[in-house]
Amino acid sequence: MTTVPSFLWYQDHADRDQKVKEEIQAVTQELSVAVRSVEQQLQKAHHMSVKKTQELVAEVKDGFSALKELFAKLSEKVPAGEFFKYNGNWRWATQQAVFLVCLAEYYETSQLMSLENVRSVLGVETDSLSEFHIDVEDYLMGVCNLPAELSRLAVNSVSMGDFVRPVAIARFVADLYSGFKLLNLKNDSLRRKFDSLKYDLKNIEQVVYDLRIRGLVKD
Repeated sequence: MTTVPSFLWYQDHADRDQKVKEEIQAVTQELSVAVRSVEQQLQKAHHMSVKKTQELVAEVKDGFSALKELFAKLSEKVPAGEFFKYNGNWRWATQQAVFLVCLAEYYETSQLMSLENVRSVLGVETDSLSEFHIDVEDYLMGVCNLPAELSRLAVNSVSMGDFVRPVAIARFVADLYSGFKLLNLKNDSLRRKFDSLKYDLKNIEQVVYDLRIRGLVKD
């Protein structure tokens, strides 16, 4: 019995896999560009008042609609049951999208958006592991990006004469830190992110401490 059919099957499988990867990478590239566009828009918040920042968030929501469309397009490219085979291709973009959605929510409400609501904003509402989804680790990685951005915002707020916002940021990041401390983090990347969160919190608390020493905020 010849073994040639087995090799032909393997070649067909490899060709199919390569085609899927190329289609996924093409959409992922679009998604990454859209993510960077939203991020660039939200960077303007570092030079705005709280009120102006909330107005900015309303404008940025058009960008979230674009992300939602691209996640839908990407989900169509992933073969059923093979999410974990390919999800490394869009993991960075997903984590950044989560970060930006949560950042916009903080700017608007000073609250942390839940995973369920993030999924809704991005149009990926299932939590089934067999389907295209935003998993818990990608959500947590995105949330871990918040403190570094808010640390910058605290410093820039002082430069603009807003001494109240850094205090609110310190409370929010301290709550995040307390929440993450409750988790048994076994993912190495997530644990390293958590370690950096501690330093971000320390930097924010230093900003608030300096304001209190100078009598610019009350306890």
